[in-house]
Amino acid sequence: MESTLTFMPRKTEKERIDLNKLSKRIMREAGRAIGDYNMIEQGDRVMVCLSGGKDSYSMLDILMTLKSRAPIDFEIIAVNLDQKQPGFPAEVLPNYLTNLGIPFHIETEDTYSIVKRLIPEGKTTCSLCSRLRRGVLYRVAGELGATKIALGHHRDDILATFFLNLFYGAKMKTMPPKLVSDDGRNTVIRPLAYIPESDLIAYSDWKQFPIIPCNLCGSQENLKRQEIGRMLAEWDKKDPRRAWNTFKALANIAPSHLMDRNLFDFAGLKPTGVPNADGDKAFDPVVLDEGCD
Repeated sequence: MESTLTFMPRKTEKERIDLNKLSKRIMREAGRAIGDYNMIEQGDRVMVCLSGGKDSYSMLDILMTLKSRAPIDFEIIAVNLDQKQPGFPAEVLPNYLTNLGIPFHIETEDTYSIVKRLIPEGKTTCSLCSRLRRGVLYRVAGELGATKIALGHHRDDILATFFLNLFYGAKMKTMPPKLVSDDGRNTVIRPLAYIPESDLIAYSDWKQFPIIPCNLCGSQENLKRQEIGRMLAEWDKKDPRRAWNTFKALANIAPSHLMDRNLFDFAGLKPTGVPNADGDKAFDPVVLDEGCD
């Protein structure tokens, strides 16, 4: 009788060392982001939004690991929104989460039909889909008593959002690691904020998560976000410092050397007679940051 079992190839010593480094780096960076922005506190009930993609699977796995090591006590509940996309394998996530032994909730809401009815064929569905999904998740968070909503956006998502706003919205804005939701009732956190997508791809491949592809919006090749993603990938090939330094700059703002009159009182600016180290150094040569963390 032919065996139906499949076996993973044995890892070489170098592969085991590389995976150990990857795991340590990911846990370190997730822990650092959580600490820097005070994302999770004693007694929190963290609602981990699980889509079935590599990022949200990784986030759940990382948070479970950090929970076991953390000096504080907090709860995790995994939540998936079944948007009734045709062919969505509804059994995959419940089976996976049951085997993990973690509390979970599956919310069913047919946002797919709404998106298909309102968005013309061939047009980008992501914006409406995202808004509908957020509204449902905010409601569910309240019903479940969640104090934090964890989303699986990573470093490259944050950079892509920054460039989308910069190039197409004439605004310097991105998705922050922590914010209060549109309804003013929920705290949204992004524990993967410091982790590049390449690390999450490698981590997901290693862990062999049961990935569920998104056939509603992820397959639309004309999305501007994918164009930005290709730009960032090209940057990483040529000089990884470029993306990392842009990312670091988002947390190193000098309002007096930009042009936003709401952030800095240019109209009332006058000499004080007191030396200012930052004064007119905006035109000095840039000192390259050699580190990529």
